[in-house]
Amino acid sequence: MKQLLTTFTLITAAGAWSSAARADELPTGLVNQDPASAGATDVGGGGFGEATKPDEDKDATQAEISAGALVTSGNSRQMALTSAGKFRLRRSAHQFSTQAAGNLARAAAPGTDAGMETTVENLQGRVRYDYFFSSAFSGFLGVVGRRDRFQGLNLRLNVDPGVAYYAIDEAQQQFWFELGYDLQHDIRRDEALAVALADGEVLAKTETRHSGRAFIGYENKLNERVTGSTGLEYLQSVQDSSKWRMNWDAAITSNIAGKFSTAITFSLRYDHEPLPGIQNTDILTSFNLVYGLL
Repeated sequence: MKQLLTTFTLITAAGAWSSAARADELPTGLVNQDPASAGATDVGGGGFGEATKPDEDKDATQAEISAGALVTSGNSRQMALTSAGKFRLRRSAHQFSTQAAGNLARAAAPGTDAGMETTVENLQGRVRYDYFFSSAFSGFLGVVGRRDRFQGLNLRLNVDPGVAYYAIDEAQQQFWFELGYDLQHDIRRDEALAVALADGEVLAKTETRHSGRAFIGYENKLNERVTGSTGLEYLQSVQDSSKWRMNWDAAITSNIAGKFSTAITFSLRYDHEPLPGIQNTDILTSFNLVYGLL
């Protein structure tokens, strides 16, 4: 089933997130957000967090938590909830970051008395460790977990070791590449297995894939208030050439007053060979109001 959800959400947040190791996801990709948080509500795939410019003096402890909702009634009945949290700790050449997010949406058909049905339901989490060998090179290990009802997944676990190279590493912009390995282990939902069986295809409850991973990211601090970032991730199975995935994330953040910022984020997830009955593309767009405590 294809998910297309465009949610305009006002979010208040405590804590601050100016940058995190990316990736993009979530990267799950890696993207510095200064002066505003990205406000992202999708952490897997595009690269496991947000990249930090590896300067000599980057020691930091940063955290953010956010939540928001959209509810309508009357002719149109729908509800959307989102929440997220981030943490980053940088000491010298060592950096640890973690991120979690959840999204839920329910809607009812207009002009009917039918109850609302769930249209989006996912939970995601990421942890990542980076070691900076120099200002241009780093090594990392990222782990992402995702539970997504409409992708037919009880759990998708990705383990991603790799290296990153910063081609541009300046105060106003960063441009970097990542190469590595991806171990993906899926635990499928029984409903997804039943749909495949009805189509005459017998699927295993679990599947493990070995893939190569490539990521390219760019961030530009256009001025003291506005920052733009984007990242593209590609995962290619080394066992079956027909099995590949692509993730694209983009964000524009803007400081509007003091510690208040706005963030517009876009996430696209493409699976070339999804489970039977599952659409291969998911898109999530959000507009957030973010408050940074620190």
